[in-house]
Amino acid sequence: MTDSIATQLKQASEGLFFLSETDAPFEVIHWQAQGELTPAKLLQLTEHPPDAPVEVVSVDEFFEVSTVDEDWHDQDERETAQRFQNLVSILKQNLSQLQVYRVGSVEIDAYIVGVTDSGDWAGLATKLVET
Repeated sequence: MTDSIATQLKQASEGLFFLSETDAPFEVIHWQAQGELTPAKLLQLTEHPPDAPVEVVSVDEFFEVSTVDEDWHDQDERETAQRFQNLVSILKQNLSQLQVYRVGSVEIDAYIVGVTDSGDWAGLATKLVET
């Protein structure tokens, strides 16, 4: 992964928290490509049990609530929505085959992963709690 993609993702996600029942930060991830990224391969790379539940969703679906600028938002909420819009834009501009892998059922590890120009897998990871 080029340093510029890692830097862009780090800068765009710095200070942002994915809202769920817990607010978790994002961390930049990078793996050397080893063929196609499948849910089974992701579980292996992230050291989850091979039978852990994995749900694959689109980036737009995953960030749907975070990127909407509502009429009732205050200035801080509007700025946060704009920052999430920017983050999604950077992900889409720099990574192809972009998917979100949600691992787990209540305490969920989320991996927003795509393919770099060099063919590696890169993106962001965060945690969610959904009860």
